[in-house]
Amino acid sequence: MKAIERRTIRKYTSEKIDEKTLNYILNCGQRASNCGNMQLYSIIVTQSEEGKKRLAPLHFNQPMVEDCAVVLTVCVDVNRFNKWCEINSAQKSLNNFLFLNVATIDAAVCTQAMAQAAEEKGLGICYLGTVNYMVEPISEALNLPDGVIPVTCLTIGYPKETPPVTERLPLSSVVHYEEYKDYTDANIKAMYRDIEQNPSNQDFVKENSKENLAQVFSEVRYPKQMNEEFSEKYEAYLKEHFFSK
Repeated sequence: MKAIERRTIRKYTSEKIDEKTLNYILNCGQRASNCGNMQLYSIIVTQSEEGKKRLAPLHFNQPMVEDCAVVLTVCVDVNRFNKWCEINSAQKSLNNFLFLNVATIDAAVCTQAMAQAAEEKGLGICYLGTVNYMVEPISEALNLPDGVIPVTCLTIGYPKETPPVTERLPLSSVVHYEEYKDYTDANIKAMYRDIEQNPSNQDFVKENSKENLAQVFSEVRYPKQMNEEFSEKYEAYLKEHFFSK
């Protein structure tokens, strides 16, 4: 699949992914660029029916978690590096915000490399943002030690659907040459016009009894109170299982 044509796949056939193909995908992830070649991430592979059933409720019971062939949970991991330092009488220095950010970027780059490799092999993928809301129960389900934090997740399988390509903002909306050029109200209205006029999005607005799509996103899908509650839980988990170790 060409990158410009990529689409999210949420429905999969029952066909399994053979070991050779899975290892190719995982190797592509590990070969992705990372900071200092420290490889501050780990990938948890869930492919048993039992394992997927255990994870499904933690991803708000989205059907693709059980229907896919493989779930890949990609984690920040300073645990491995810290243990390497310990056995070599080296000071541990990564349990801080800087390296949480560095390792998160490394994990994201690894994940996208695996997504591209899967699509190259004719597989479909779906990113699951629910990891950000359910960091503690997912960590418990996957037996993650301190210093290992789940940051993103991929479901992978053979597509059972060919959904339309999801709309994007115009390229000029997200690309800035030489320096950031802030947006005027007129810019914003022009950039979001096509998305707002999409019939399915207009239906979305009506179904939620809102005046516009921005209100649906900020007040229904990602309301401030919910964001703050999950942020507090995430911060508390990081303090106990990442920064203090």
